[in-house]
Amino acid sequence: MLTFKRFSSHATLSKTPLHSSHIKYGGKLVPYAGYEMPVLYKGLSHIESHNWVRNNCGLFDVSHMLQHQIQGKESVDLLQKITPIDLSRLAPYSSSLSVLLNENGGVIDDCIITKHADDKYYMVTNAGCREKDVAFITKELSNFNNVKHETFEGTLLAIQGPKAYQILQQYTKANLKAIFFGQTQFINLLDIDSDIHLSRTGYTGEDGFELSIPSSNDKETQQAREFFERLIEESPDTVQPIGLAARDSLRLEAGMCLYGNELTEEITPVQASLSWLIPQSRRDASTTKFNGSDKILSQLNDKKSVRTRRIGLTSKGPSPRTGNAIYDKDGKEQIGYITSGSPSPSIGGNVAQAYIDKKAKIGSDVKVEIRGKLRDGVVTKLPFVPSNFYKPN
Repeated sequence: MLTFKRFSSHATLSKTPLHSSHIKYGGKLVPYAGYEMPVLYKGLSHIESHNWVRNNCGLFDVSHMLQHQIQGKESVDLLQKITPIDLSRLAPYSSSLSVLLNENGGVIDDCIITKHADDKYYMVTNAGCREKDVAFITKELSNFNNVKHETFEGTLLAIQGPKAYQILQQYTKANLKAIFFGQTQFINLLDIDSDIHLSRTGYTGEDGFELSIPSSNDKETQQAREFFERLIEESPDTVQPIGLAARDSLRLEAGMCLYGNELTEEITPVQASLSWLIPQSRRDASTTKFNGSDKILSQLNDKKSVRTRRIGLTSKGPSPRTGNAIYDKDGKEQIGYITSGSPSPSIGGNVAQAYIDKKAKIGSDVKVEIRGKLRDGVVTKLPFVPSNFYKPN
């Protein structure tokens, strides 16, 4: 689960453009990644918030995420050095999950890269990695002459859940049925003057959208805030604002990684069970070079060199938490550790992600040390809840 670092004062925390709306709707604000963010809202518990998104439509303020524009003739060269992506396989106005890699193949951050043209890309990275991501990209830019990199602030609004489409379609003339998971488009929204960058994506496993709404001045910020509030007030039986607590349990059930938990600079994509991020076209060591490619491609070719894998775990009783040790079924040999854990509102019991020795197969019984006692657990396939992304038939 997410941990929220407490500060003696909130005065140093940044606020998103939707901050006043969070207060209006009774958001419980906590420090997170340098921002004052809602973890829950008045009237909905964590479990109720989680289930609301699985059944209706939830709004998440993710404006704390860092947005990037990368442009220029050498944009492809830069991005294919710092990530394992193959941009020739990415169609214009489509996006892909990827990872920023250090020279040893460790993950500096995970990211979403969107291709607008062969020389123009949009990228979103995590708020908690903001400073190191910018420093890393700036350093890498020194090797290229024809790339322009800019970051920008704005309202980033995630609209998630099985009813997200029917709600958002009421506010745009764009045909949202023609936009599938992983695709993007610039659209117009009612009562907002600027073009809006829409991505059909999300971090919950449900269908949904992320909207990048310009908020560089008071008028734009007011329009973004009014749109957020209009969604809630015009469809109160379907739409609710949702905080960080449910966002974390939703992504955990969906088998998605949280940077700092499942992903770190010491873990390669192969170790993180993200080998699918490295397409076949980038697996030839004689022709492919990206940060850490020698190590990563070696791991792909010699599967025995990686002893652990990121996998799921289910249990009853007290929930496993980050850092809990995992032992074999006899409780004698440590074979792994928990990276994230939570009670599961969707399936009951507890779910967790973990790094576990590959000799523990799916369905194997294990022991988890929780509060000084060994508790029963079962190695389980990810995701715990099937994804409901909107894809072509």
